Amino acid sequence: TQQKCGLRLDTAALALKGGENGPGYLPGNSDGSLLVQVVKGTHPDIAQMPYKRSPLDDAAIATFVAWIDEGAKAPANEQPGAGKHWSFIPPVRPSVPNLTGGPAQIRSRAERDRLAEGQPEGRASERVNPIDAFILARLEEEKIQPAPEADPVTLIRRLSLDLTGLPPAPADVDAFLKDARPDAYERLVDRLLASPHYGERWGRHWLDVARYADSNGYSIDAPRTIWRYRDWVIEALNRDLPFDQFTIEQIAGDMLPNATMEQKIATGFHRNTQINQEGGIDKEQFRIDSIIDRVNTTGTAFLGLTIGCCQCHDHKFDPLTQKDYYGLFAFLNNAEEPDLPLAPADEVAGAKKAAAKVEAYVAALPAKDPAVWDRMLTWERSLTPTQRQALPQAVREAFDVGFEKRTGAQKELELTAFIEHAEENKKHKSVLRKLRASAPVVPTTMVLREMDKPRRSYLFIKGDFTRDGGTVGPAVPAVLHPLEKMETPNRLNLAKWIADSRNPLLARVTVNRLWQQYFGRGLVETENDFGTQGMPPSHPELLDWLATEFVAQKWSLKSMHRLIVNSATYRQSSRARPELNAVDPANKLLARQNRLRLDAEVVRDVALSASGLLNPQRGGPSVFPPIPDGVMSLGQVKRVWKVSEGRDRYRRGLYTFLFRATPPPALAVFDAPDAFSTCTRRLRSNTPLQALTLLNDQQFFELAQGLAARLLRKGPKSASGRLDLAFRLCAARAPKPDEKQTLQRLLTAELARNETISGTPDGLNAETFAAWTTVLRVLLNLDETITRE
Repeated sequence: TQQKCGLRLDTAALALKGGENGPGYLPGNSDGSLLVQVVKGTHPDIAQMPYKRSPLDDAAIATFVAWIDEGAKAPANEQPGAGKHWSFIPPVRPSVPNLTGGPAQIRSRAERDRLAEGQPEGRASERVNPIDAFILARLEEEKIQPAPEADPVTLIRRLSLDLTGLPPAPADVDAFLKDARPDAYERLVDRLLASPHYGERWGRHWLDVARYADSNGYSIDAPRTIWRYRDWVIEALNRDLPFDQFTIEQIAGDMLPNATMEQKIATGFHRNTQINQEGGIDKEQFRIDSIIDRVNTTGTAFLGLTIGCCQCHDHKFDPLTQKDYYGLFAFLNNAEEPDLPLAPADEVAGAKKAAAKVEAYVAALPAKDPAVWDRMLTWERSLTPTQRQALPQAVREAFDVGFEKRTGAQKELELTAFIEHAEENKKHKSVLRKLRASAPVVPTTMVLREMDKPRRSYLFIKGDFTRDGGTVGPAVPAVLHPLEKMETPNRLNLAKWIADSRNPLLARVTVNRLWQQYFGRGLVETENDFGTQGMPPSHPELLDWLATEFVAQKWSLKSMHRLIVNSATYRQSSRARPELNAVDPANKLLARQNRLRLDAEVVRDVALSASGLLNPQRGGPSVFPPIPDGVMSLGQVKRVWKVSEGRDRYRRGLYTFLFRATPPPALAVFDAPDAFSTCTRRLRSNTPLQALTLLNDQQFFELAQGLAARLLRKGPKSASGRLDLAFRLCAARAPKPDEKQTLQRLLTAELARNETISGTPDGLNAETFAAWTTVLRVLLNLDETITRE
């Protein structure tokens, strides 16, 4: 509890003692009690409490008043902080509720609802899912009926988007509608979970948490090579790597016995921090900033706690101290940050040999051409600030040192840059190019590697790394489970401590985020804060049942996905129900599903899929789809965005190159995170820019053209049939009669204009192609196209 003015409220005795404004309450006199006045909002000088939060309800205030008027009796041995917050207590598996009428009632109710909706019998699973027992028990308490099951077309589209991030093809919808087997839905679930696109869909969620991007951040924001970490995440999820191992490998894969290349690549998780490449910086300051980011991200990603609040002082609300913070800091402070070569040993050796030849040539150059130093310094003085910033950081650091004080290595680095970037040097440039051409290209990725000799870690007074508050060794927060005793704990021990089944937070935090993706809100709404200031769970027993089930399923994410999407709760219709507005306007009790606007990358993926242009290739270097002109000039350093050609132009949004400072506008406008820090929940805004992007952005215009070409070349011969297919490609269902009439009128009007657009494919009528492109721009802009029902 945050303490101000000397007031503490964590025991009755301390509340009675009060603070600078006197006793907190007067036994037997509620009207004269300070706390009663402030929670009622009747105090003349103090605003109503709780501050900046919803007022206590009348029933809670009445209970408090009655307790005071009855004498305010309290336990004599009450201890401050004796009761642990719920999230710090290991979950205990609760019993699944017994519902009135039992499982048979659930089945008959579901069957009755299906028949009332005109759906075929036997579509839904007859097995009762424990999730539904918890949800229905709460709904029964509130006397609320659950929604009927969504229609089959909605279900297959919802499931396909949620599990793979791609819409179902019309043929897949037709096959599902014709499948009369009782377990047709479960078979669909298993097929989608086995799809390689599953890892892409759920990998994107984790990459948000990992603050993944393809650039270094800060003002220079130079490109970096770390896409192999992205691909590791995708493939780890596809093979259902147990989440405890998934956690360990990302934090300390390099320290595992006989660590594989893939386990080393996994440590890219903590190389996703920003790197400041500006000249004149204090390198140690920004190295420490990276460690601070890693501590904060570890706390958020795996523990769901605001550990970052302890950087400067003890946490004001949670039982976390500043010493706890620097104990975690000490675990992460002992890693080097190399680039890992991703090639056989002989190729790596060949590359090193070629690099040595380049260095030898540059080192011998001044003896052959003494005037080269003068030409180099003239070039250095001629550089504009923008040109200087575009050079490697090590070269810019050499610029900051007078020529006479530069080391031999610094002079050679600058000389190499001079040869490569200045125009008097054609002969030398040619030689360097030939030397480098003889070397194999060795790709690399950014990883962590533990140091042989640990660095000294210390507490920063008020968070200032220049103020040494005394040595701190590796340690974990005392409020959580203990770390196994050992002489010198390291990063691998931290990883295993986090992934320990005794950890009360990891399983809860993880299943809560899974739930959030499926329903738009976690069982704990503050998914990044399981501390005392976070929201309590809406269904605490269900949260603990899911957490214990996750561990029982050996940390299998696919098992948890299967459990959630097979539930009747997930399969409910999302149609608005006016009768719920008064009792549960936010739908926290889940008497229906929630409609969710698609994530930014999936908005584009749906259009790619509909157009028939989607390149389903997995992995590889990031690509450059079209973006508006001028975007790359918005940062401090103007970057080149060479639009990808061929099939790379149509890769999934997950693979789009992400500059932190200048992200692709089509992703930013649909609320993609900026990757400056960990993101555990994306916002879903609704702005006119989104509609304008879908109508006018070059890439979406191209996709409308691709869909037009697909319909005109391979679709039905009639306009009516083409409209039906186009609607199904975008929304999975067939258009309603009034929707089709509206589209037909638009098509007729566009055909009458006889206008053309650039890029008409060979063999197609230019006016017809233009008219269809306009109609399809409308379809790609439908709310239903970019929404998961």
